[in-house]
Amino acid sequence: MTRDYSAFLPPHKHGLLQDRAANFLETYGWQAFFAQQISIEALVDTPPVRVVEVHRNALHVQGEGIDRTIPPIRDVTVGDWLLLDQTQPQVSRALQRKTVMKRRAPGTDRQEQLIAANIDTCYVVTSCNQDFNIARLERYVALAFDAGIAPVIVLTKSDQVADAQAYVDPARKISDQVPVIALDARGDEPRTKLAGWCKPGQTVAFLGSSGVGKSTLTNALAGTERVETQAIREDDAKGRHTTTRRQLHLVPGGCLVLDTPGMRELQLAGAASGIDDLFADIHDLSQACRFNDCTHITEPGCAVLSAIETGALDAKRLQRWRKLVAEDAFNAASLAERRNRDKAFGKMVRQVMKEKSGRTRR
Repeated sequence: MTRDYSAFLPPHKHGLLQDRAANFLETYGWQAFFAQQISIEALVDTPPVRVVEVHRNALHVQGEGIDRTIPPIRDVTVGDWLLLDQTQPQVSRALQRKTVMKRRAPGTDRQEQLIAANIDTCYVVTSCNQDFNIARLERYVALAFDAGIAPVIVLTKSDQVADAQAYVDPARKISDQVPVIALDARGDEPRTKLAGWCKPGQTVAFLGSSGVGKSTLTNALAGTERVETQAIREDDAKGRHTTTRRQLHLVPGGCLVLDTPGMRELQLAGAASGIDDLFADIHDLSQACRFNDCTHITEPGCAVLSAIETGALDAKRLQRWRKLVAEDAFNAASLAERRNRDKAFGKMVRQVMKEKSGRTRR
């Protein structure tokens, strides 16, 4: 039986604006942004599915009447939408992403690592304990800004400290564009305090280091203990990895929640716009500097340094900005060099194979 996929298309593609209950794909985050990329003809043979889980050697995808594991596809990550070729799934077409989070992969291999795609809200999670670190929070917020994702800072374990406000106040100084929520990750607080972002059809992600309560928050929103959790080490408040893969969970109310493994290292690469958004105060001040290429170090007429002298800008914030800008520029250049090298190598291989094929024909 051929399914009717016309409801998944925007009105101008099938001529009707159908008023119907939310279907499976809409529950899983299907939006007009994705519908506008396809035709009704393509949908009949290659139904849309979403990547809900990434394994080392496989992808778990779900769609209307589809729940299966397929071989990995290059440059596809959790949250991506595919038009599934059911006979040759490895050639399935990935739809253009609405948002994507990525970082420089850990180690010295100079590769880019995809974190997740098509996320609407990113919860940057840390604890009211030794894990709390302004510089780390700024990295996650810059990553979200650059991806076009709305960030929300979530401070867990607020019930375990005498004064949670001592953590809330510095977190709010990171950016006036980012809400800050303090809560107990257990019980009903996550569902009530995060309800404004956990709406039907929305996809949210918990990002942060191990042990801050990401899996506990996922369980709280789901109302079950579907994700394993572990206690932190008492001596340094560091957590153990419980989540080992990136996976989307559908929770009551229709929200999709992405729980991610803790990240010990988050290196930004090509996130200049996100850094500018995060440090909008420094960016705005720099517009008044005497020199267009001012580095804000020793130049005369530097509005940023003047703000430091008057106390309008915190010197430590400027130092963190300098570090992120330098790191991002270096990593972006390193990744570009790697891509160019791989491209040149691929071109050489194709040329060798072409010449070899020519000699064989002769």
